[in-house]
Amino acid sequence: MLLILLEALLALALLVLIVWWTMFSGRPGGEPPAADDPETPGPAAGPAAPGPAGDAGEVVRRNPDEASRK
Repeated sequence: MLLILLEALLALALLVLIVWWTMFSGRPGGEPPAADDPETPGPAAGPAAPGPAGDAGEVVRRNPDEASRK
């Protein structure tokens, strides 16, 4: 009976250790700010990097109706 109790306590201690390790061993500065948080800029703040064609990060929107007309 004592052996079962010892094994149960060891399993509980291991579970607590795993939970503590996963909770408190994250990023040193904590989580990055949310993208919708206007007060703190996220990692994407600043000038846009050029895309594969060398553009200045401009977004080209295409009308899906134009593709179906062709």
